[in-house]
Amino acid sequence: MQIATQGKEVHKQRDSAPRAQRDTIRGSNESKQQPVIPAWHCSQESKSGSPFKVEEQTSLIYVSSVVKSYRMDTAKKKIHPFFRTEVRAEEHKAAGEEQTQAVQDEEENEEAETGREDESRVQNETAGRLAKICPSDISKSTSEAPAQPQLAQYPRTQQGDRNRSFKGEWYAVHPWLEYSVCEDSAFCYACRHFSLPGHVESTFTAGLGFRNWKKATYTDGGFAAHSRSEHHKDAMLAWKEFQLAEKNQGSVMEQLNQNYNKIVEENRGYIKTLAEVVLHCATQNIALRGHRESMDLSRKGNFLGTLDIIARHDEKVGKKMNGPRNAKYTSPDIQNEILSCLAEMVRISIIKEVKESGAFSILVDETKDKKKMEQMSFVLRYYYNGEIHESFLEFEVAEALDAESLSLKIIRLLQRYGLDYKNNLVGQAYDGAAVMSGKKSGVQARIKEVANVAFYVHCSAHCLNLVLVDTVKGLPEADCFFSLLQQLYTYMSGSAVHSKWLNVQKEMYSGDAPRELQALSDTRWASRYNACRNLWDRLPAVVKVLEDLAEENSGERSIGARGLLPQINLQFIVFLAIFKKLLGDAKMLSNLLQSSSLDLAKAVDLVETLIDTFQSYKTEQVFGDLWDTVLELAKQCDISIDAAPKRKRKLSAQLQGYHVLSTVGSHDMGNDKDYYRTAIFNLVLDRMLSELRSRFSRQNCEIMRGIQALNPNSTSFCDKNTLFAFAKMYGCHLVDLEHELHQVKRLLDRKVKQGMQTPHTIVDLTAFIEPYQEVFDVFARLCKIALALPVSTAACERSFSCLKLVKTHLRTTMGEGRLSDLGVLSIEHRRAASLNLDEFVDRFAANHKNRRIQLL
Repeated sequence: MQIATQGKEVHKQRDSAPRAQRDTIRGSNESKQQPVIPAWHCSQESKSGSPFKVEEQTSLIYVSSVVKSYRMDTAKKKIHPFFRTEVRAEEHKAAGEEQTQAVQDEEENEEAETGREDESRVQNETAGRLAKICPSDISKSTSEAPAQPQLAQYPRTQQGDRNRSFKGEWYAVHPWLEYSVCEDSAFCYACRHFSLPGHVESTFTAGLGFRNWKKATYTDGGFAAHSRSEHHKDAMLAWKEFQLAEKNQGSVMEQLNQNYNKIVEENRGYIKTLAEVVLHCATQNIALRGHRESMDLSRKGNFLGTLDIIARHDEKVGKKMNGPRNAKYTSPDIQNEILSCLAEMVRISIIKEVKESGAFSILVDETKDKKKMEQMSFVLRYYYNGEIHESFLEFEVAEALDAESLSLKIIRLLQRYGLDYKNNLVGQAYDGAAVMSGKKSGVQARIKEVANVAFYVHCSAHCLNLVLVDTVKGLPEADCFFSLLQQLYTYMSGSAVHSKWLNVQKEMYSGDAPRELQALSDTRWASRYNACRNLWDRLPAVVKVLEDLAEENSGERSIGARGLLPQINLQFIVFLAIFKKLLGDAKMLSNLLQSSSLDLAKAVDLVETLIDTFQSYKTEQVFGDLWDTVLELAKQCDISIDAAPKRKRKLSAQLQGYHVLSTVGSHDMGNDKDYYRTAIFNLVLDRMLSELRSRFSRQNCEIMRGIQALNPNSTSFCDKNTLFAFAKMYGCHLVDLEHELHQVKRLLDRKVKQGMQTPHTIVDLTAFIEPYQEVFDVFARLCKIALALPVSTAACERSFSCLKLVKTHLRTTMGEGRLSDLGVLSIEHRRAASLNLDEFVDRFAANHKNRRIQLL
């Protein structure tokens, strides 16, 4: 009520007074309402001239300091001019219904009319005051530091009984000091720029400044008295807060950005931790989830259990794990998203290398998983960065196994990854099944219809396996030998017999660890070498076990021993020695053919080497050494080396009374050694050599001859006619190739003379040519094609080994996408380990759309 009455009196007095007096009254009234802006504040106004539009940092610091001053003044019952409008608003609110709406409207109109005039007046007064009190050689605004020049000798003036001057060491005692050389006077930096509105001017802020050096260090005057003043303390407080805000980048927007960036950084670190745990489980072929997935259970899956261990040692991870349930990012769906993102990054790196290489082959094979589903494995072979790569892409379920469906699946896979299979697919490798290798309507024929240069290669490892299979099937005695070998393994693996088998080995071979007989593999015949080797080394122990069990009256065990024991005779030992020797050489070739770094030229050389080796075994000396080992082992086993007497064959009744000059079916070898050499050893060798030459015959193939012409160790190296035929098949420019061949030979000869080691393989030659690829474009492409041509599908077989570890009988419900992603991360574990997790988080955030937490 009092405020309303005062307002009416003021308006009444103003209306009744003359015009000049009304302006005075209005000015005095508005001076109580309009805040007075300090000099430092006005110096940073915007171009619009509004005293409230100042730099963000300065205004925040100023308001903070003024609020503190306002609280101090309020406690002393003094209202600061700057907050007089705010206080009045609070008083109006406290008055409630007593303050009339008319008074409010009238005051608002007065403020709108006079606001611009007061703003201009404050600016003019401030500018004049600054021009008056600021010498030219001290700070002009808060953006400048205090002017504290260090002089060798300051100007001296007569004060009292001596000449006195300013001292440079006073800066350390009073850091607010500023010294003007032109005026030879001191000023207060804090009071000049950070004084509160309505402060009283002093010699440290106005006029010529303080220059009474005699009283400068007095305890009750000079610098000390100014430091104790109330307005100087307020100014110093505002200055310190301003410095702190500048140091911490204290603008509101910057602080918000800092907080946001901090949250994003924590979230990205948490997602990286999740990715590392998923990657670890995938590369180690262990299940991520358990039987029950709950944070309350003490026994969780590998994923949650590993995160719990990490959370105990990482506060940030622990905070996220104990946070909102919908922002933990540990659900199965999120795990699948992380797996998919990581696997996609691996595939992208593979496809990038394939495209840069320019020539590639595809390797495909299929097998059944634990769920009896046909899983197809896709592998790409290419040359990149000095090495041959065979990189796994994915598993896919084959819904149909006919040639049309399989070929369409292969083409769609290549299209999905954006590969130019029509021009750059130079090879395809499958097993020898008719649906894959058919010349008319097989998969390889259908692929070649759309990719004309996709040369089909029957897996060399499968070819070698078929050589051994056909060799054994062509000899009934050899087939019976391997059947007996499998029967021995089955019998010795029985629970009652096995314990006795181990005890006998400990007695007879006390210095060696007990060995186990090996089961025979129907798909990898070269691995039968291990079965023959182990049985050869432990045959005396096998014979002793069978003899002991045959003497026992233990039912089926004794009957089985009595049935097996007579079959272990001299002929059995001869077959064991022969196949131990031959399968050992074949196994070495099989291992080399399964190498991903092997090229076709080297594979042909290895096959030719094996053929030459087998050919050299057909001498009497080789079989003589073999026969000596047979006799020695027969002696250890107490097996008779004398041939059993055969019943003389009875002559036909039609020949009675005639003198027979030729044999009629009965033959007497006389010497068992010659019989086993000619009837068994040489027969096995001849059969195996015939199969090798038949299945690995490449002499009439232009592609194989072209590859040999790129082999530095070949006699046809850089042969013009051979390479022209090879280049013509792949659409290369023959004129350019002719010029490049001449230059390649000259460059190679010059580098060898300069001390470079001569290339020995196509890989070495390609690595040598690669820096000059722009010059030898056609020749370099032919080298890459030769290296990209497949040798075997062993990479697909290795992926099936991983499939058995990933999709176990406990994980048969796994989705096909998850299975393929886990397979990529497990098989390509080296690539997965080198992934950039920051790039992963960016990709994950883009795919995930940041539904719960911010990652970008």
